[in-house]
Formats: sequence, C-alpha cells, structure tokens
Amino acid sequence: MARRRQVYEGKAKVLFEGPEPGTLIQYFKDDATAFNNQKHAVITGKGVLNNRISEYLMMRLAEVGIPTHFVRRLNMREQLIK
Repeated sequence: MARRRQVYEGKAKVLFEGPEPGTLIQYFKDDATAFNNQKHAVITGKGVLNNRISEYLMMRLAEVGIPTHFVRRLNMREQLIK
C-alpha cells in the first residue's frame, strides 16, 4: 500500500486517508496503556487480534441490519472503513 496521510492517532488505532473520498484506512496498533496512559507496553499481535475481532463484530451487526463503518479487512492489521 502506498504511504497515506495520517488523519488521527489514538491509543489503539491510527486512521489514514482512504483510497476513495469518504473512506479511511484503520490500522490497529500493538500498544497497550493503563492508568490514563501512565503505563505503556507493546503486546505483540494485539493489533492483529483487534482487527479480526472488530471485523467479526461488524459483520455480525450487518447481518442483523445494523449499519456500520466497516467496508472490508485489507490485511492482518488494516480495515477499509467509511
């Protein structure tokens, strides 16, 4: 994937410009924080698991007719969202 402009970074995710207007690339990080960011650690694979869990939940919501921001999983750490 080409390098995209970062739009936002939070504790668990980074959002980048998407390939089409109205879309974003959501990247799941391995960072873990506690106590209002006073403790910080990296848990290898956390982002990969969070990506798969998010995909699963969004697909189940869509199956019962609840709209979500999820479009598709791009790879082990990224989703295309709207």
